[in-house]
Amino acid sequence: MRNATTGEIFCCRNLELFETAKVALVAEKVAGITVQLIDEGDYVVRQVSSKRRADQKKSDQLNDRQLAVIRALEKVLQHCRKEGVQLIGFSDELVAQPAHLDPAEGISPYALDLDIHDVYRGADSLKKGV
Repeated sequence: MRNATTGEIFCCRNLELFETAKVALVAEKVAGITVQLIDEGDYVVRQVSSKRRADQKKSDQLNDRQLAVIRALEKVLQHCRKEGVQLIGFSDELVAQPAHLDPAEGISPYALDLDIHDVYRGADSLKKGV
C-alpha cells in the first residue's frame, strides 16, 4: 500500500484480510486508495476509501465524523433523561435543572447555565436582523 498510486483499488476475498488492509490504510496514511471485500460472485460487499481531510469537499450534508458526534450527544441526552436532568433553551442559552421541576413555574435558582461553546443557537437568533 505504501507504493500504491492514487485511485488504486485493492480487492480482498477474505474478511480478515479486508480488516487488516483497512488498519494498514489508516496506519500508513495512504490517501486516494480503495480496499474492497469481494464475495464469491465477484460483488463488492464492503468498501473503504481513504481521503485527506483537506481533499474532502465542503458539503451541506453532515460528514461521518459529525454524525458520530451527534450520536454521542444523543447518548449524553439519554443519560440526562435517565438521571433526571432537563435542558431548557432560552434564546442562545441552555440551562440544566432537575427534571421533576416544572419550568412553567420558573427556573430554579440552582439551575446550571451550560457552556455551549458557541455551538447552540436558539431559533430567535436565526431571524433576520437579530
